[in-house]
Amino acid sequence: MKDYANEFKGKKALITGGSRGIGAATAQRLIDGGANVVVSARSRHAQTPLAATFIQGDISTFSGANAVAEEALKILGGLDILVNNAGATAPKLPGIEAISDDDWMESLMINFMSAVRVTNPLLQSLRESGSGAIVNISSGGVIPFHGFLAHYGAAKAALNSYTKSLAKELAPAGVRVNLVTPGAIITPGGDEGRKQLSDAMGITTEQLFSYIPLERRAGTAEELAETIAFLASERASYITGHNHFVTGGLGELV
Repeated sequence: MKDYANEFKGKKALITGGSRGIGAATAQRLIDGGANVVVSARSRHAQTPLAATFIQGDISTFSGANAVAEEALKILGGLDILVNNAGATAPKLPGIEAISDDDWMESLMINFMSAVRVTNPLLQSLRESGSGAIVNISSGGVIPFHGFLAHYGAAKAALNSYTKSLAKELAPAGVRVNLVTPGAIITPGGDEGRKQLSDAMGITTEQLFSYIPLERRAGTAEELAETIAFLASERASYITGHNHFVTGGLGELV
């Protein structure tokens, strides 16, 4: 039986948005598996794993993203695993007309272009690894469901398309690229957004979860991290270019 406790021994990983929530849980999961992990974010939090090396940076800008990628390579001396997790949004109520031009551009920069800009300087190192893995974190908001999240959904839809293209290009080098689409996951950022929505809709946060088939509950960051870890591991050695929904059975209605 494979020893999953050491499945990432010797692996070098970078996780953006890794200071809390899904990113921090994923960093801890890879660390527990033996990986040498670097996390980046605008600021460190209490959730940031102590065993991870922290890089402060704003990857919503070209220079910030390149600086994080270059610093990570300098620290790690190479790269095997990249998790593009950084992202942010704020609902614009009552709907699309409330989304300004600046809102659209800001969402594209942090939710899509940040991944492109961090990934590009790391491609050579990932190819050289011979068995590298990229996991991009999408969102159920990609589904055209609520106008007040249209700017976020559009940016994540661009990330989905980019991931498919990247998977095809890197496959000959043995580098796998996959997407993970979370549903309702308990994180500081997600909780804040859901509170805004539930207040605006005049319902409780618990009522938002009532449509989730699996136990009528939100997922945990640790549950999502397990899927990300699987896709980053050799257990997923023949999986690339796929979108993996982790939604408690809610599927495309997230």
